[in-house]
Amino acid sequence: MNVVRVATYNIHKGVQGVGPRRRLEIHNLGHAVEQIDADIVCLQEVRKMHRVEERHFPRWPDLPQANYLAPEGYETVYRSNALTLHGEHGNAVLSRWPVSAYQHEDISDHRFEQRGLLHVEIKVHDRDVHVVVVHLGLIRSSRARQIAQLQRFIEREIPPSAPLLVAGDFNDWGNLVERTLQASDLHTFKGANQMTFPARLPLVQLDYVYARGLTPMGVHVPRGRIWWRMSDHLPLIAEFALPVAA
Repeated sequence: MNVVRVATYNIHKGVQGVGPRRRLEIHNLGHAVEQIDADIVCLQEVRKMHRVEERHFPRWPDLPQANYLAPEGYETVYRSNALTLHGEHGNAVLSRWPVSAYQHEDISDHRFEQRGLLHVEIKVHDRDVHVVVVHLGLIRSSRARQIAQLQRFIEREIPPSAPLLVAGDFNDWGNLVERTLQASDLHTFKGANQMTFPARLPLVQLDYVYARGLTPMGVHVPRGRIWWRMSDHLPLIAEFALPVAA
């Protein structure tokens, strides 16, 4: 049996706090990603660059955040979701296993929220595992349309027999996403011990890893001051059994 360890983490662009009290957390996040020790790390709200923050923080990394956070030996895939006045941010995948292919699709539903999905194909234990990272909108009707677009993307781009992971920040306080993705045979962990937001006092689970063609084994949300200082979300870490290639 081959075990695949997957993490999803909204890193809040590597900065916490507001106004003059905001602080740079990207260096601590780098240590956190190493500590998580996942085979596949799915990240949201990752900055490629931001001219104002670069000037404000003397220790702003020279590398884009996805590359900076990748442990040694990992492959990195990043694609922007949002272009802003001073920079851009989006989703990323850090993979211990070789990346075979990747693509990005815009799933923005209105002009006030720029959203996207990142699809990465990874060769894990001689199996082609498909990983889709999403960050859905804040408005329920937008999420419903974005999930429908995600389903169409999966039907169009991913073979039905291929192992599939869909991870990210779903921004869903109810069961809309879970109920809809079950129709696509995508299932997830859910329970009182998996609350991820807000990080300081988690009240709701917004972050999930859904799977098809892999067997769920366990899930963990690390807690404590060291974690809630780094982002407004906690990371969610899940393990799955990957069937051996025939």
